Amino acid sequence: MISSEQVRAGRALLNWQASDLAHAAKLSLATIERLEAPPGPLAADASVVEALRGALEAAGLDFIDENGGGMGVRLKRPDGGAIAIEDLNASNDE
Repeated sequence: MISSEQVRAGRALLNWQASDLAHAAKLSLATIERLEAPPGPLAADASVVEALRGALEAAGLDFIDENGGGMGVRLKRPDGGAIAIEDLNASNDE
């Protein structure tokens, strides 16, 4: 499960407009805008959610599940790994 907040945050990290995500996920811009509007889990068929998640992950995002600190997204490391939350600092900004 991913949320509209994660999708919007992911787009922000990638510096993508909603139209960029629509193109990458092969969905309409209207679909992206409709899904991002309400807060909370995406209200869509599993295939649509997977298309969104797949496009964002292919672009370099990792989705963070609820782990006591809340759900989120982060950029993957250039080597394919993700930066651990405790290791985030100004020296590893990209």
